[in-house]
Amino acid sequence: MGITLSSFNLSTVIQLNLLDRIDQLFSDWVEVIEQVLFFSLAGIPLIILWIILAGLFFTFRMGFINIRGFKQAIDIARGEDEHNSPEEGEISAFQALATALSGSVGLGNIAGVAIAISLGGPGAVFWMTISAFLGMAIKFVECTLGLKYRIIKPDGVIVGGPMYYLSQGLDTLGQAKFGRILAVLFALFSIPAGLGGGNMFQANQSFAGLTTVFEGLKSYDWLYGLILALLVGLVIIGGISRIGIVASKFIPVMITIYLMACFWVIGVHFRDIPHAIEMIITQAFNGEAIEGGFVGVFVQGFRRSIFSNGAGSGTASIAHSVARTNEPIREGIVAILEPFIDTVIICNLTALVILTTGSYVDNGIEQISGARLAAAAFESTIDWFSPVLAIIMISFGFSTMMTWSYYGERCWSYLLGENSVFVFKGLFLGCIFLGSIVNLGAVVDFSDMMFLAMAVPNLLGCILLSGQVATELKIYWADLTKRKQEMKTRKINQQLSN
Repeated sequence: MGITLSSFNLSTVIQLNLLDRIDQLFSDWVEVIEQVLFFSLAGIPLIILWIILAGLFFTFRMGFINIRGFKQAIDIARGEDEHNSPEEGEISAFQALATALSGSVGLGNIAGVAIAISLGGPGAVFWMTISAFLGMAIKFVECTLGLKYRIIKPDGVIVGGPMYYLSQGLDTLGQAKFGRILAVLFALFSIPAGLGGGNMFQANQSFAGLTTVFEGLKSYDWLYGLILALLVGLVIIGGISRIGIVASKFIPVMITIYLMACFWVIGVHFRDIPHAIEMIITQAFNGEAIEGGFVGVFVQGFRRSIFSNGAGSGTASIAHSVARTNEPIREGIVAILEPFIDTVIICNLTALVILTTGSYVDNGIEQISGARLAAAAFESTIDWFSPVLAIIMISFGFSTMMTWSYYGERCWSYLLGENSVFVFKGLFLGCIFLGSIVNLGAVVDFSDMMFLAMAVPNLLGCILLSGQVATELKIYWADLTKRKQEMKTRKINQQLSN
């Protein structure tokens, strides 16, 4: 018996040392990459300034499509718009929206918001919202181009996304070689982005959410990673059609349950709403208690927003490119709903839950697990909600991972061919395990860097192709106005004839 116990202890020590060494190696590697990619100007990473300027450019260039296209986007998602184009594609507009949302509505909306408040204070939420507003215009351009330059293969399979509109789109401008370089760079950055933010972060924080309820499972992060990898693997084998079906059924339910809980908590603490909003607005411009002051708050808000809704990364266009429509502008318009739902609604409600319950005050500004801070906020009002929140967090993480597996798979296929996709899927499932055991800080930094790096080639190409999008938008809007007027006239005539 003594020999068995001794052997068990030795095995446990070896296992813990191995996991710690993997964790340390990953953290050191991330620190080196961060020093290269996050070069700053006046304390603001240049790569974030690049995304902000692109968002402003698209907002003005497209005539504030993030505002004037909002109602039309809702009509399209509900299938109530008038359009005459034949429908070619694998999934409906709603399924494309749900799939793209499943890739963005994840733990960034819960744990990510808590991290933003912990690191940047309540003011970071204000800049998250501003970033999302600009992101609506960015998503419009990305997803319009995604559908415009998609490819329908002889076997009927449809592929699209930045890899194709960068290479083919810039070819139409006489920049074929430059376009191919940007496409390859995008694909190279998107693969580790999917492995990081679309995978490791989700596994890390969903496990953190689980251990807020079952603390005894903390030492079983490796087992959680293995089980989660198995479940994700069962879904991603079916490709985009299965992912789209699962997302369209799964995501609305999870979002509805989460929003109901948010409204419950905020309703109980409704007297504290004005104070919470005041904190968000006032601390957005001072940030005296935060390291880096105003700049620190500003940067944290934009970093978390970009990570949450993915605007600028271009990945949503991969899902929208397979929608059943031949009208690129129509698909681009429905895509503006993603940053709005993801960040303007869900992230802000999460922030109000944390601030109205006083959880932020209790925890100070120390860098704690985002999942734990969010869980503490809900627990303070709904004491039985922790198990439900854990399920929601695992579900959000799961849905994000299955969508990002498709994004990464398409980029891998673009670089190395369809026959090697199984290698990426194996790597993706392996990173679920890695994300479960490494520390949060390294995962967050790695995820941010890869998301932001994708935006460099993607947005450069989108800016160069923006003239094509603006021209097609003008034509689409004129045609839409004409169709609506004709429909209105028909209704009037029917009423008069009756």
